Amino acid sequence: MKGRLSRFNVMSLTDAAAARVKEIIANAEKPIAGLRVGVKNGGCAGMSYTMEFAEDVAPLDEIIEEKGVKVLIDPKAVLFLLGSEMDFKVDRLSSTFTFRNPNETSACGCGESVAITPANPEALGLEA
Repeated sequence: MKGRLSRFNVMSLTDAAAARVKEIIANAEKPIAGLRVGVKNGGCAGMSYTMEFAEDVAPLDEIIEEKGVKVLIDPKAVLFLLGSEMDFKVDRLSSTFTFRNPNETSACGCGESVAITPANPEALGLEA
């Protein structure tokens, strides 16, 4: 099975995030299957978000297609990202992707890492 389309969106994208992802993919030197988003252990708060362009869809990826962008969620990250929104912010000194995640319990002062508690799928009515 070549990936699966989620019955619900694990996360969403703002218009700004979708436009920036489309722009980057359009300028890529090789074909891109989608943007893979996940989390990893590390940083002073415990976890950090990961993003990379994927050439292939992994068999267990959660697939979100929204606003013309395909987002692949690492299966180990689904419960940490449930209900999140990815945005793209530009200010005078920087431009960056940001996450509004209801599962975050704290963040470090430098903004590079967060503490995330996994969502409870039963409490959200997502498991039978």
